[in-house]
Amino acid sequence: MDRRPRRLSRQPLIARLSAMQIGQSIAFVLVLTAIGGCAGRQYGHLLANDDKDLVGSHAAGAATWNPLVEQSVAQLLSRCPPDVRPVAFEASDDMNLDPQAINAALTPGPATICFVGIENKSAEELGDFKDQLYEQIDSQINSGSYRAISRRVVETALRECRLRPDSLFLPANRDAFTATLGRSGTPVDYLLFATITSGTTDRNKTSQRDYLLTLEMVNVHSGDFLKESAKIRKGYSKTRAGKWWNYGPFDQGDG
Repeated sequence: MDRRPRRLSRQPLIARLSAMQIGQSIAFVLVLTAIGGCAGRQYGHLLANDDKDLVGSHAAGAATWNPLVEQSVAQLLSRCPPDVRPVAFEASDDMNLDPQAINAALTPGPATICFVGIENKSAEELGDFKDQLYEQIDSQINSGSYRAISRRVVETALRECRLRPDSLFLPANRDAFTATLGRSGTPVDYLLFATITSGTTDRNKTSQRDYLLTLEMVNVHSGDFLKESAKIRKGYSKTRAGKWWNYGPFDQGDG
């Protein structure tokens, strides 16, 4: 009788391994197909008023611009007189003037603000945010205590005078511009200019960018001006741990 141990057949084991490998390959292909099929899709959802703004990963966004506008405009309007009294005129004794007309001419009224536009001097392109920032500032000015001039009227007056917004700092150009607005029935008391600047600090693969929104208000009657600004700092990093690594509790950002 042959008592030598029989060798176990490797054929079933090889078959089982091949089946497992085939199953894994099929699952891998299915995952890739699902990922590839969803790559071109985009989903949207409505945000509630108390939802936080999305923080941009490569440039400033709503979380940066919205607080800058609200803070800078509120600070500026809090310093600007809400009413303007026109310059009184001298009348001779022999002039027969209606007292009611004189009182009406000297009665203060809501100040009229002409928002000229936004000048971008930052390192980023504003894109579609430029027009939205204009509308946000213009709407906040026209909240009740002040009167704003329509953007269409302002742009038309600039074209008629053949002037750029930055050329209105010259008194002669400013007088011509305000006279054109006055003839159209929209006298102006203040000219408002907005400027966006930025400063970038790089540290290896991390960077910090400081966004500054400056508002300058010029009184067309006296030439005096007010200036207010608001700043937001924003950090950019290549990894999720970059925020902790550079702005953690141990002052790692000092170098």
